[in-house]
Amino acid sequence: MILFRYLSREIFTSTFAVSLTLLVIVMSGRLVKYLAEAAAGDLSPDVLLSIMLFRVPSFLELVLPLGLFIGILLAYGRLYVDSEMTVMSACGLSVSRLAAYTLAPACCLALLVGYISLYVSPAGIAKVNGIFDSLEASSGLESVVSGRFRVDQKSGRVTYVKSFTNDKKLMKEVFTADPHISDDGRVQHHVILAEQGYIDIPEQYDARYLVMENGRRYEGQPGESDFQITEFAQYGQRLKERQVRKRRSERADALPLSALIESNHLRDQAALQWRISLAILVPIISLIALALSKTTHRQGRYVKMLPAFLIYIIYIVALNAARDAVEKGDLPLSWGMWWVHLIFLAMAIVLLYGGNWWRSLRAPKAGRP
Repeated sequence: MILFRYLSREIFTSTFAVSLTLLVIVMSGRLVKYLAEAAAGDLSPDVLLSIMLFRVPSFLELVLPLGLFIGILLAYGRLYVDSEMTVMSACGLSVSRLAAYTLAPACCLALLVGYISLYVSPAGIAKVNGIFDSLEASSGLESVVSGRFRVDQKSGRVTYVKSFTNDKKLMKEVFTADPHISDDGRVQHHVILAEQGYIDIPEQYDARYLVMENGRRYEGQPGESDFQITEFAQYGQRLKERQVRKRRSERADALPLSALIESNHLRDQAALQWRISLAILVPIISLIALALSKTTHRQGRYVKMLPAFLIYIIYIVALNAARDAVEKGDLPLSWGMWWVHLIFLAMAIVLLYGGNWWRSLRAPKAGRP
């Protein structure tokens, strides 16, 4: 038990450190993406924190298996380099017993990953989708930042709002510049200055309009003085559809476990197998990491990191490919992703015991005269 606790502590310590580092990296990358969308006016800055918090479980279900994989490589690699594994082997620690000691913490982590992927992560994704849906149904002013020019990359429209009212339903001092190509091929600009404006969503139209009041509209070509000036009491511009629609999950990642079990749709069944596969993945990669962690003081603890990463990436890519094949009906549902786990489980067994089997087969030949 002393040896088991020692090895488990080494594994959990390395796994925690690696997983925390990976989680920070993944969340930082996603946060930078959301901040760019918020700066462009496509996402409200007020919901950034909520979105990131609800996305943490979906990050963890992918980070924890990789953290365990790297953690075992680092922890056992250090033990091999410091000759501690050699001493343990000399005291009677076999490969099978070491594998059992490794599988115990790995199975605990697998239960945690399974709980997150089956229950916590879908609930978080559903919350995120709910936030995006509420943004689509809102007036759209939540994503506008006062005192900052917003440029639409597709249409080239420039929008500026100086300030908002306290309830953020009315804009003060609105400016828009909308370029377009005239019939004679020249570039013209429609510039609008208004005292105030608001977003209107008429019930009879599936569209959003920017309604401006008490302003002027300037139409003409830059560099020329023949501008057409129109004063108006109320003027409306149709706005493009919000891009947050594209973030809606096309798969069943946000459905609860009960809905996936009751569904007969291939997409839902593939999502169910994917969630279970994340838990099955953990003990299998722990055995692969155990086999690849064996090294010497001269080789160092990082010598097998590259092949280990390649095996892990191939494993994840194969699971994704199997999921897509099941969704499209190209792979029988009974096969699903289970065959991928069997292949890598066989690989883990070969890596662990292949050398011993090979030496046992060659031993009789070596004893012949």
